[in-house]
Amino acid sequence: MANEKNQQNLSSLRGSLSGVDTFYVVDYQGLTAGQLSKLRKDIREKGGQLIVAKNTLINIALQDGGRDFADALKGPSALVLAHEDPAGVAKTLSDAAKANDKGIPAMKGGLVEGNRVDVKVIERLASLGSKQSLQSEFVGVLSSHLSSFVGILEAYKAKLEEGAPADSSADAVVAEASAPADDSAPEASV
Repeated sequence: MANEKNQQNLSSLRGSLSGVDTFYVVDYQGLTAGQLSKLRKDIREKGGQLIVAKNTLINIALQDGGRDFADALKGPSALVLAHEDPAGVAKTLSDAAKANDKGIPAMKGGLVEGNRVDVKVIERLASLGSKQSLQSEFVGVLSSHLSSFVGILEAYKAKLEEGAPADSSADAVVAEASAPADDSAPEASV
């Protein structure tokens, strides 16, 4: 019969993985207790969770959800769940690895929005920055273009009010709209 503690841990692990579509498998061996505690705190601040469990239990819990990570579960492994901000959690892991000379925690693989990804994809995701910073950059780009559009509409309205023929003012507005805009916000690549 299976160990009761393992059964409880497996049940808890299954519960934690329920509804999660983004997680990373990492090697944490070599981190001190203090470093691991700080990493847990940093991940929690990004809306994630670090779970250290036996590879066998992690494998069973993942396979119950139709996910096979047996190849990544070699050596000491931990799961890092990303509930809110996958890029922010990946960046936190990347920053922690850069902060020590051993490069730990080391990525082994992961699942991002339901799709299995390799280490290179996770590293690229980590370089994007947090979800909030990407959203604010996107809003900046949108507001820049919207303010240009409003200016064009106001110019068109002013020309119409001056009594200029609609055709000539329309031509001027089209010419103004096709001129390159002065974008003060940085462009986002999506």
